[in-house]
Amino acid sequence: MFLRESVQAYRERDPAARSDLEVVLCYPGLHAILLHRLAHALWLRRAKLPGRMVAHFARWLTGIEIHPGATIGRRLVIDHGMGVVIGETAEIGDDVYIYHQVTLGGTSSTQAKRHPTLGNGVIVGAGAKILGAIEIGDGARVGANAVVLKPVAAGTTVVGIPARSIDRDRGDPCFDAYGTPVEAALDPLLREMETLRAELTELEGRVGRLSSEILRRAEVPAAE
Repeated sequence: MFLRESVQAYRERDPAARSDLEVVLCYPGLHAILLHRLAHALWLRRAKLPGRMVAHFARWLTGIEIHPGATIGRRLVIDHGMGVVIGETAEIGDDVYIYHQVTLGGTSSTQAKRHPTLGNGVIVGAGAKILGAIEIGDGARVGANAVVLKPVAAGTTVVGIPARSIDRDRGDPCFDAYGTPVEAALDPLLREMETLRAELTELEGRVGRLSSEILRRAEVPAAE
């Protein structure tokens, strides 16, 4: 059941997946999740060292580092996967989609909860860093390379460093590649650039007028 639905999740989300067998044999994200299930089972049975050894082998095999203490829901898809790091107290809901170079990291060295909690249906774009014991609500999108340090409301898309919201209460079930609808992410940046360009043009005009006035005043005594 677990393997079947996991393979189906990859087939539905990745158009490059042409068969179930290809997913089973060639997708490191699936391999990492399968090995994590074994490592997590050992961890829960207090076989800490064997669990860490399985996790270490999975990291060597796939380039994906998942601590055996992390809790992962159903149908997690890790796309490409290289460089993904998921910390010990991280919790991931169902139907989550994570791209490569993502970090679910901690900001504390205590033994308490210190890693993020991702709700159901969350998408985390490539290179994003979600740090601390914060909650990312159901259906939220974290844009590529964002650095998230505060909780994110359900259905919200956040981008940037530090991450900020670009919309709220999406209620939109569509899949956003890399966690970010491109137009929505770029429009605010383009508007800011246009504003800065207009302010720079105005400043150049003021400097030019001031320079002309200074030269005019400097020439008056010379003429006398």
